[in-house]
Amino acid sequence: MESGLSLDAAIAALDRALRSVFAPARAARPVPGAPEQGAVPLSAAQQRESAALMRVNHAGELAAQALYHGQALVARSATTRALLMEAARGEADHLAWCETRLTELGARPSLLNPLWYAGSFAIGALTALAGDRRSLGFVVETERQVERHLDGHLGRLPVGDSRSRAILETMRAEEIQHGATAAAAGGERLPAPVRALMRQTARVMTGTAYWV
Repeated sequence: MESGLSLDAAIAALDRALRSVFAPARAARPVPGAPEQGAVPLSAAQQRESAALMRVNHAGELAAQALYHGQALVARSATTRALLMEAARGEADHLAWCETRLTELGARPSLLNPLWYAGSFAIGALTALAGDRRSLGFVVETERQVERHLDGHLGRLPVGDSRSRAILETMRAEEIQHGATAAAAGGERLPAPVRALMRQTARVMTGTAYWV
């Protein structure tokens, strides 16, 4: 088996971390949805709610990138590493879309983004130490939980916020595809206690990022 853990890989991982957390996010694809020209403006309360939800999603996409970066660093095979990095590239677009929408709403990302990235990277790397099949199973479960999370946010968005809705709907479809790809590559179903712990950890992050 090939090992992804080397000095060059560690330096590249550090570079990705610094860019992800501190550099402006850049997307390879246009932001879904048209700017809301001519639409009924959101009220102040609606704008605050949309901004809080998009801040949570921005933090979630940053955490997803970190998870996949951590998993890729210690992946056993080049094939698994490539799959994880491809998923991370998709999350980079999602991150940039959420960041653009936050700017449009006059809001900021979570102040705790460095913590979300560092913690998620560590979780990803530790998970990958259990082997590629378990690591891919972690991707499957992560994307399943993200899908449910996005369903909840789509239900909470103000009706008039078509721009945020288009972003989240596109993200949802792509997260489902990431999970399906990992499952097809041999991802193992995680034990129930691990899945429950993942849900609890996600609740802490999303609940905090809504406000901070």
